[in-house]
Amino acid sequence: MAETKYPETKLLHQVKGVGPLIALTFVLTVGDPHRFAKSRTVGSYLGLRPRQRESGSSAPQLRISKAGNDHLRWLLIQAAHYILGPLVPDSGLRRWGLGLAGKGGKSGKRKAVVAVARKLAVLHRLWVTAEVYEPLYGIESEAA
Repeated sequence: MAETKYPETKLLHQVKGVGPLIALTFVLTVGDPHRFAKSRTVGSYLGLRPRQRESGSSAPQLRISKAGNDHLRWLLIQAAHYILGPLVPDSGLRRWGLGLAGKGGKSGKRKAVVAVARKLAVLHRLWVTAEVYEPLYGIESEAA
């Protein structure tokens, strides 16, 4: 169904860890890709942004808001677990997530998973622009 009825899901399959179920759920949940002015706002739409509560000079970091579609949020979290796991080829997203997990203390891995899931919500950008995904974009090769 994803290939025949929704060919735009092929654009999202470029990212390792995003399969047909995640791509189809993403396309059906977002609906019209042009309703978001910026791809970064899709993460907020899905509830993957930390809540905010500011009082005076303190602004503590709170849990994510969990607004939006909980099924797609759960699927993106599962994809983020896979990306940070040992079986995925190297990518800039993986390196970034592992860097966050390394310096996060006790809850570093959990925060890194949510952060990678939030970055995965930017699949919207691939969908709108029909770009080719480059896993190591902006990272110089180690041989050079």
